[in-house]
Amino acid sequence: MPMPHYHFISGLPRSGSTLLAAILRQNPRFTAGMSSPVGGFVTAILGQVSANSEASSQVNNQQRKNLLTGLFDSYYQAEADKDTIFDTNRMWCAKMPTIMDMFPNAKVIACVRNVAWVMDSIERQFRSNPYENTKLFGNNMGRSTVYQRCEGLAQHEQLVGFAWAALREAFYGENAKSLLVIDYELLSQVPEKVIPLIYDFIGEPQFQHDFDHVEYDAPDFDLQLGIPGMHRVKPKVEFTERRTILPPDLFDKYSKMSFWTDPSGSAANVIAPKLTSKGNEA
Repeated sequence: MPMPHYHFISGLPRSGSTLLAAILRQNPRFTAGMSSPVGGFVTAILGQVSANSEASSQVNNQQRKNLLTGLFDSYYQAEADKDTIFDTNRMWCAKMPTIMDMFPNAKVIACVRNVAWVMDSIERQFRSNPYENTKLFGNNMGRSTVYQRCEGLAQHEQLVGFAWAALREAFYGENAKSLLVIDYELLSQVPEKVIPLIYDFIGEPQFQHDFDHVEYDAPDFDLQLGIPGMHRVKPKVEFTERRTILPPDLFDKYSKMSFWTDPSGSAANVIAPKLTSKGNEA
């Protein structure tokens, strides 16, 4: 049986990665879903066979590579009948050299969104569960006000800050040509135009998707996070305009972090408002 093709979904939280996976999984040749544990497994194994571990002298680079590629095949063994597998994790943008060495033909699709709206979306989820202390914040002081919540999330080791820094690394890195950045606004407004571009990017034959009947939910995962509905995808793909619930100064602060709207200095492919691949005006 031929080995499946591996591609990766990454990028910012609350920016459409679960929506994208829900759309792609309509194709019977594909498998895709919410963030998987494979990225964590990769990090853990590397920690066991790298410098400062007892086993490091007994495992060479080729063996490390074999361990990690075997990990993917073992985890997705139940999906062996699929031709293409999309693994989702925000850390993949920080692991571009590793995944490109393991899977030279792989592509990374990074979902993005104005960071102010990312913060707004997380804040809405937090406020919709006033009787739950979500695990997104480490302590009571860290979750006490919207200013502390946003500042905490933006730290480079936290949910938004890490994903943003990893994306920036990939965007300007040596493997950027294998990166496709997709803005949530366009994905939700015109999926019938964006999805065919993804198929072209990964070199797959086109498939007719149904954007009025998209399904995905992960209630058990969301409940253990303390944020019910975090990964629930609405059946119809559509963009809903709304007013932000962030104070104006916070919204302005985080709106300035969308570096991908200026693709100069990067070999990455970009699909964003007023931009198409390589940054040309739409």
